[in-house]
Amino acid sequence: MRRLHALAGLLGLALVTFMAITGFVLSLQPVLETIGAAPSVGTPSVAAVAARVNDAVPGLERLVRLASGQLVAYGREGASRSAVIVDPSNGTVVGAYAPSPIFSFISELHRSLFLGPAGHGIAGVGALAILVLSVSGIGLLVRKMGGWRQLLATPRGSGAQRLHTSLARAAVLALLLTASTGIYMSAAYFELLPSSGAEFSFAPSGSGGTPAPIASLDGLAGIPLSDLRELVFPAANDPGDVFTVTTSSGEGYVDQSTGALLSFTPNSVWQQAYELIYMLHTGQGAAVLAVLLGVGALTAPALALTGSAIWWLRRRSMPRVVHNASWRDADTIILVGSESGSTWGFAANLHEGLVACGHRVHLAGMNDLRRSYPGAARLLVLTATYGDGTAPASARQFLTRLGSFSSRPAFAVLGFGDQSFPQFCGYAASVEAALAERGLEPFLPVYGIDRQSPADFAAWGNILGERLGLALALSHVPPRPRTSQFVLDERALFGAEVQAPVAMLRFTMPERSRRLRLGRQKLPRFEAGDLVGILPPGSDVPRYYSIASASSEGVLEICVRKQASGLCSEFLHALVPGDTVEAFIRRNPDFRPNRSRRPLILVGAGAGVAPLAGFVRRNRHRPVHLFFGARDPGSDFLYRDEMQEALAEGRLTSLTTAFSRVLGGGYVQDRLLEEGARVRELVERGAQIMVCGGRDMASGVREAMDACLAPLGLSVDTLKRRGLYLEDAY
Repeated sequence: MRRLHALAGLLGLALVTFMAITGFVLSLQPVLETIGAAPSVGTPSVAAVAARVNDAVPGLERLVRLASGQLVAYGREGASRSAVIVDPSNGTVVGAYAPSPIFSFISELHRSLFLGPAGHGIAGVGALAILVLSVSGIGLLVRKMGGWRQLLATPRGSGAQRLHTSLARAAVLALLLTASTGIYMSAAYFELLPSSGAEFSFAPSGSGGTPAPIASLDGLAGIPLSDLRELVFPAANDPGDVFTVTTSSGEGYVDQSTGALLSFTPNSVWQQAYELIYMLHTGQGAAVLAVLLGVGALTAPALALTGSAIWWLRRRSMPRVVHNASWRDADTIILVGSESGSTWGFAANLHEGLVACGHRVHLAGMNDLRRSYPGAARLLVLTATYGDGTAPASARQFLTRLGSFSSRPAFAVLGFGDQSFPQFCGYAASVEAALAERGLEPFLPVYGIDRQSPADFAAWGNILGERLGLALALSHVPPRPRTSQFVLDERALFGAEVQAPVAMLRFTMPERSRRLRLGRQKLPRFEAGDLVGILPPGSDVPRYYSIASASSEGVLEICVRKQASGLCSEFLHALVPGDTVEAFIRRNPDFRPNRSRRPLILVGAGAGVAPLAGFVRRNRHRPVHLFFGARDPGSDFLYRDEMQEALAEGRLTSLTTAFSRVLGGGYVQDRLLEEGARVRELVERGAQIMVCGGRDMASGVREAMDACLAPLGLSVDTLKRRGLYLEDAY
């Protein structure tokens, strides 16, 4: 489905964008016409209005009521013809009528590109592309969000992915309506479907008597003006001619002398269907619908741009895999779970090695797990762990899809993580347990790769080769991230007295040229809550730290707790102003306050308060309640002065602290339990909860929150599914 979606989007990119932009312009026409239409008073009949207009417009030949309600009278006086807008309430002329040349041009451009039948065919293809994109997009969106019930949950992913998802959810119904009706109209144009089904009939002859006053004609008096489409007047000086009246329900003829309705032909089912579809496609006669269609059309170019960006970034991050066998024919399946794309490089190297040994190997993401692999004897799963033991981006649907997995290949799981974290390769262990529960047999125990170690990977390759009886030599060195140089501008040290040193570090960019005084380089773009990856000397494996500032502040600010034997933390604590680091920015859009004025509960301990302080710093309009934990208020109360200032200015509503090394102290989770009633009240008001800090703290906070929420019938998991509970634990 993803391939179909990408193919339709890329091949039809220009056409879909063109159709959308011209469609948006045309959606303005019904709105402008409705605004310019003179309102009718009461429910006048066609007879009454026609009589008034006949007196006001010389040589009146035809009266047309547009879909907007605007009434246009066409007259002829000698060789001169006229078209005027008339007021239906009194028949007076409002002004001259002339179709907008701009809308006429855009309309023909939209329908046929001025290429005649071929252009109509191209427009039909454009509508088909929009329909394919909409239907496949709905399928992908449901799968990405975890089912129909989660369709409106907060989307995850990069900025382009989140914008693409939000726009798609807002516009998909309008795009489906526009595309399906456009396809129908194209089919009707090429007579693949009937558009009217009505047979041509000649007008009957009238009685030939003296024409009666128009207002007295019963055949016209019985038709309300709101039903009128067109009224054609009899030819002058021809008593036998008749009125031809077209209404929303059909066409009839009225004797100009007796007022009798001589005949009436109702619209066929096909004609009614075509008129309804035309209205749904254009919004003609329905200004509100036209606005919705126009807004939906306007999202298509934005969807095209964000979709193209997502496709390009995904393609760029994926390794090139040669000789990737079909999943139906492969004897070995490799599935990959990756958050940033680095695990794919190891998987591609494994794929290459097995193919060189004569195996038919299929490589895919864990989210692409099939119901069965008919020819597969073994399944190899390579997965990273995201956050607190959770699935990375390309594996979020794996455990759900595993429920319908029917094959029973032998399997092995290879995990990627960082041994300094308690949940080292935690998701890999969960995958191994889930596969075993499905009845699959492991032929190797789960194995962990520490910090993308090439040596660990090669060692696992030797074990795998021996188990399979192959000379399998794996060798993959992850590419070194592209970094920028940052200069330490300021540092402050906290917590030394309580044996928990935390350095607050503020970095800027180097000067372009001190000699020429060109000023400093521009900081890369980041927000509070994003991550900075720092490469300590002698290592190509980055360590990530949450950012407390935004690039608009002119500094990159982080808080780093010194870890015993921690290569990067010891390096950072030893820095002095003027020293430099090699680093890069990683966006972290999944850890952001939502755009709401509802309460925000922030929970952090130690250095974990850094991004939370950044959120408070930029808050302007919503109530924010911060729960902060540390050891001693006199030693490691980070951001004390800034928090007091935020309280005074109203950017912070309340500050609740817990200091574990003072009498009567405790931990931040204890304060949450003590404030349970207030927490429940805030959650009932739609509060979002954000937690940042160590994993043990985050685990304790989850337990405390579950206890607080239990009286409401809620849990942390429930709030997570709604995007109202976010964690950044390390």
